[in-house]
Amino acid sequence: MADLFFGGPFRRLLYGRPFPAEWASAAMDWVETPTSHVLRINVPGLGKDDVKIQVEEGNVLSVRGAAPQEREGGSEKEVVWHVAERGRPEFAREVALPAGVRVEQIRASVDNGVLTVVVPKEPAPARPRPRPIAVSSKL
Repeated sequence: MADLFFGGPFRRLLYGRPFPAEWASAAMDWVETPTSHVLRINVPGLGKDDVKIQVEEGNVLSVRGAAPQEREGGSEKEVVWHVAERGRPEFAREVALPAGVRVEQIRASVDNGVLTVVVPKEPAPARPRPRPIAVSSKL
């Protein structure tokens, strides 16, 4: 029973590498279709160059992102910050991929603050067709 709950995607929550305290976990949706797994991760303000995606340990999808340092109004000596509540958005997320996926064909895109990662599934093996079997007799 413990393997049922702590296996798969939950394994990384308990036994994964800890991230630095300043890293947040981005909100994510994971949808499975007949042909692929689709992950949608909120990455507001980040572009394609600000996000790094890689597969580690064979089946762990690692997604990290950080916004570039903003420099508004010229040099740092001329700028006076009065309020800085938004911070520098950084996140890290790791997902253990299920068996039967095509890791080499993973695609990712960023659009309107949402990172979409598509992980294609291996095609299901074809079921053998029923076929009649001849019965022999020695009579």
